[in-house]
Amino acid sequence: MIRILGSALAGLAGLAFGSFLNVCLTRWPAGESVVKPRSHCRNCDRTLTWWENVPLLSWVALRGRCRTCGAVISRRYAAVEFSVGVLWTTIFWQFASRYTGIEIVSFSPQGLAEALLTVSAQMWLVWLLVGLAALDAEHLWLPDAVTLTGIALGVAVTMARHQPLVAMGQVTPSLLLLSLNLAFALLIAAGIILAIRWTYWLIRRREGIGLGDAKLMAMLAAWLGLPGALLAFVIAVLAGAIVGAAVLLFPKRSNAETPALIKLPLGTFLCIGGIVSLFWGSQILSAYLRWAGFNEVSRLW
Repeated sequence: MIRILGSALAGLAGLAFGSFLNVCLTRWPAGESVVKPRSHCRNCDRTLTWWENVPLLSWVALRGRCRTCGAVISRRYAAVEFSVGVLWTTIFWQFASRYTGIEIVSFSPQGLAEALLTVSAQMWLVWLLVGLAALDAEHLWLPDAVTLTGIALGVAVTMARHQPLVAMGQVTPSLLLLSLNLAFALLIAAGIILAIRWTYWLIRRREGIGLGDAKLMAMLAAWLGLPGALLAFVIAVLAGAIVGAAVLLFPKRSNAETPALIKLPLGTFLCIGGIVSLFWGSQILSAYLRWAGFNEVSRLW
């Protein structure tokens, strides 16, 4: 019962935070405040009523259009709210599935604080990743205000937990070793993107990957550890390759731009890879290391 009730509340909170995230995604690129004015139609400027602001349900009820002027309301609004709601529900469900009701009640104060920190960190990370994925998909933009803040938050969470969210093994390193590992992870993760960017420039003499992608990789390393970030990168490359192949094989006739020159949002794919790594990274990495013949992975992260 606790699992069902808690998951439902987490999902509702996710819908609400997803709705606020939509406000940020709409107004940040336009340089507008996310506080004022109240929510309004971007086409006719009419202030929305309360029932038009209910996350997800309002978009469905209005059939994706303004009831006054009939302007199309982007599917991104529904997608973002749905994604955050489902992900937050899944995070709490997975957490509650590890413990019975008695075990949750009998948590020591320290154990309860650590559990709440982990769940909260996972929720904040997916909230950031969903927002960055939408921004990069729509505007090819990964703002420093989000990625750099995300790096700082990730470092703080990892230091507080003494391990990243995608942990390999149970060894708790000393504070000095943890700091060195974290610095190494950030440099390697960002360095991979920078090396690809530099190589592409040498070959094509034009920019192929933005610096925002390097900062996003560093952010993933801060939250997930180096193996988790590398797994996210592999997933992103595979997903990007599939989408890129589809664009080349099935170009839209209405698109005048040469398919080979279309820019794909690497940041969006990295965010998707980061979410997959967050939920299943430990299992995927452990299975791969066993298949590769590595039995001792407790110190690898």
